[in-house]
Amino acid sequence: MNRLRSALTASLVSAAILLVAVVGCNLQPGPQPSPQRKAPMTLFIGVDVSGSFKHDYDNAMTFLSHYIYGHLHELGGLAKPQALFVASIGGKKPGEPKSFHPIHDFEGKDIEQIATELRTWFPPSDTLTDFNSFFQEVARIAKERNLILAPITLMVVTDGIPDVPGVKAGSRAIYEQINLTPLEYLARNITLRLTYVSPKVGEQWRKNVPRQRVRLWTVDTEVMKGWKDQMQPGVDTAHQDRFWKWVQDNVDFRVRSAKL
Repeated sequence: MNRLRSALTASLVSAAILLVAVVGCNLQPGPQPSPQRKAPMTLFIGVDVSGSFKHDYDNAMTFLSHYIYGHLHELGGLAKPQALFVASIGGKKPGEPKSFHPIHDFEGKDIEQIATELRTWFPPSDTLTDFNSFFQEVARIAKERNLILAPITLMVVTDGIPDVPGVKAGSRAIYEQINLTPLEYLARNITLRLTYVSPKVGEQWRKNVPRQRVRLWTVDTEVMKGWKDQMQPGVDTAHQDRFWKWVQDNVDFRVRSAKL
């Protein structure tokens, strides 16, 4: 009888130990799913330095310094680019080559320092707005640096009005002369964002600029000027949640497909 009781007791103890072990294993924190990583992307930024953009130039440079800083530090969920290049869209004559400042020129700098650099590098003193030259240089850099496998975004601060010698300003014909061909098959996903354009100019780009695969997004001047209203007084840049959401919803809006 004692043997039976001892055996039964031992069995109960063993079962209890096993149960505790199983429950303990289930309570142990297992490997947590890693947060979804955003696909790497390349960001090209164009700055309109022609005289026609002087009216909105200062507002645009201040916004752009916040935009670059936010992307570099992934604020508000903005994607950090694997590569960043910033250049002017303009010149004294058509086809004039421009310097593209790489990401290294902006890393480690605060918003005020970035704004100072932008104004130093890109003073609004050129006479022409030359989009085609800018697009050609973007394509060249992307190919030479093998950046064509990741999505490519071109974000341009501009009034959107090109200068085409011999073609009447404001006419449909000047928009038909804009050449997006170098960008069409540059990457699987390529988006062109134009900010600070008038509604009329934005419509000209959407209707009259020939394109097939390039995704186009335009933001009107009056909308862009409202970015400062999203800033909350006394809140540091990293926690300006309303502003960063505004950037995602209005500037970095995801364009799903190109207009064919």
